Amino acid sequence: MQTSTLIICGQLYDGVRPQLERGMEILVEGSVITGVGRNLSRPRDCQVIDLGGMTVTPGMIDAHIHSDIFDWRNYSDILMRSEVWNNLGHLHTAQRSLERGFTTIRAHALAQGRGYGLSDVRRAIDEGYFQGSRMVITFHMLGSPGSHADASQAIINPWLSDAASQPFIGSGADFFRQVVRKDIKYGADFIKLFISGGFSTPGDSPENTYLSDGEIEAIITTARSMGRPTTAHVYTPEHMQKLIRFGITGMEHGSLMDEETAALFEKTNTYLVPTFCPYNEIINLDEAALAQKEPHFQAKLRKYAAQLKKGREIIAGSSIRLGYGTDFVTVHQCYESWYEYQSWMRAGIDPFRILKAATSTNAEILGLQDRIGTVEPGKLADLAGWRRDLLGDEDALSECAFVMKGGVRCRALHGGDQ
Repeated sequence: MQTSTLIICGQLYDGVRPQLERGMEILVEGSVITGVGRNLSRPRDCQVIDLGGMTVTPGMIDAHIHSDIFDWRNYSDILMRSEVWNNLGHLHTAQRSLERGFTTIRAHALAQGRGYGLSDVRRAIDEGYFQGSRMVITFHMLGSPGSHADASQAIINPWLSDAASQPFIGSGADFFRQVVRKDIKYGADFIKLFISGGFSTPGDSPENTYLSDGEIEAIITTARSMGRPTTAHVYTPEHMQKLIRFGITGMEHGSLMDEETAALFEKTNTYLVPTFCPYNEIINLDEAALAQKEPHFQAKLRKYAAQLKKGREIIAGSSIRLGYGTDFVTVHQCYESWYEYQSWMRAGIDPFRILKAATSTNAEILGLQDRIGTVEPGKLADLAGWRRDLLGDEDALSECAFVMKGGVRCRALHGGDQ
């Protein structure tokens, strides 16, 4: 029997318009929103949930979570764990994210190895065996030997490093076409490639190039031919401009952005998920937090500090289509997605732009704009309630008081009206 629920909002942010509306109500029937407005008629036996003391928003979306990590302090052990353990990490992250008001996450697997178990985690949640955030997934980080995608570079013994090398690390256009086809065969929602080096790995640089033009084109065109979007781990303007020329759907990080490249993003409407948080320690110079990162990570942040600061200013001041994502592997747990809100506000970005990035824009990036991301009739009832001031409090998303996913009320970490 389909249930009806009327939610009374203190204020409502609908996911699109830069305003908070007072006195609004949301009617939910089954899993779907059927009405939004004032003084809605109530079906017989309708349950009423009074959130008059809260601001209600669409369920938040984190578009960049490495969800196989239980605890960032054990991150260095990730290659030594079984795939079952890592898949349980995905489930744990989905559960913890949901109770924090993030009803959907885009999972970037770090250590999926030879398996595709993340699809089973997604399925178990979708079929209701576990409560957890809706998951949009990719299995593998496509890159070359020694690149940021190759976690085995951290093992200095060559024999052990080769033994730990994963099957999605390789060379040649045909190799990557095969990996893309297999990943999509087993359920990948998007494909991710690694053209730049990174900050958190010891043996590469953000300015290094780790894929040839032929390899990049093979990945993007193969994914496109099979109906999947592509994104890329990338930092430098040269690499970003190249990816746009090859028709990439969007990108992650882009932290060394320049004005010319930002204009190209704007012109082509290419999205960027800038993941501000991993670079906060150097931009805001927090030595205590910086000390929690590996020495090579600290050294790279210090080397590129000026470029990272300038890049953030350019991104914040641009009209690039920005998505909201966190990319935590150190300092914060991967499901503590609220910290990114703080980072954007400190960068001077308007709160409504942040809220839109984390709701309707992210829904578009994930290809779910017809189902989630806004509060309107016909959309799934993914909703979150917040007691703190979303427009003036940079820590407002740290306390979620109400969560509903697909019409089902879920546990909120900080509790709410019962």
